Amino acid sequence: MKKILFFVMLLFPMLASAQKPIELNLWPQGPMTSNGDPQDMAKVWVYLPDAKKATGRAVVCCPGGGYSHLAIDKEGHDWAPFFTGQGIALIVVKYRMPHGHYTVPQEDADEAIRLVRRHADEWHVSPTDVGIMGFSAGGHLASTVATHSTGDAAPNFQILFYPVISMEQGTTHQGSLDNLLGKSPKRKLVNEYCNEQHVTRQTPRAFIALAHDDRAVPPLNSINYYEELYANGVPASLHVYPSGGHGFGIRQSFAYHFEMMLDLKAWLRSF
Repeated sequence: MKKILFFVMLLFPMLASAQKPIELNLWPQGPMTSNGDPQDMAKVWVYLPDAKKATGRAVVCCPGGGYSHLAIDKEGHDWAPFFTGQGIALIVVKYRMPHGHYTVPQEDADEAIRLVRRHADEWHVSPTDVGIMGFSAGGHLASTVATHSTGDAAPNFQILFYPVISMEQGTTHQGSLDNLLGKSPKRKLVNEYCNEQHVTRQTPRAFIALAHDDRAVPPLNSINYYEELYANGVPASLHVYPSGGHGFGIRQSFAYHFEMMLDLKAWLRSF
């Protein structure tokens, strides 16, 4: 009980209620690439900290869901108090499902980062302190952005929770592979979306968290990615918790929830 009270007191500033978000259509003039479903519209919710507490940092959040749906609360909206309590803006992205058009999710995530930078002055954000965060398949999307996107869409840091990184059979999450690239993708396309193959010295610093007993997305995804980051001299922090399975998000039912939050908070303060 004393341990729980200690963590609650330590995290109290982060648990203050977030302001009502700004909801925006990501593509008011229509998307760059259609996914064939006009009902599936990309949008963002922008959670801003009090202007007096704003640090200039922003995190663009990509929830997971196997590229078939989005766990947008536990891997999106519910994170707002944690970030805004630290003076960090959180932008939750409802990216579109690929439906056979594999470039669509990245196009949406790229545009979300550009949107933040276009509104940098208005939202009290530094254009050089915009990160990408993702969970599971959203972690694949976030790592795709971190390793492939350039210019105004390139993030300054990445936060990955139990991410899909590889598209290789035996390592990937099969549903994510099938939904993004199709059931029989060409070798070149598989290689393009094996994000561990695209780490360079310019890849942004990373925080990676997962559970040892994840049976949905093999931990090898995170381990191989971390090894490539290390080999390329990219600052990275890998946290493998003893248990918790897959998809715990910000739920306090995750046995190592408080430790994870403190680890992430410490990492965010490290740069």
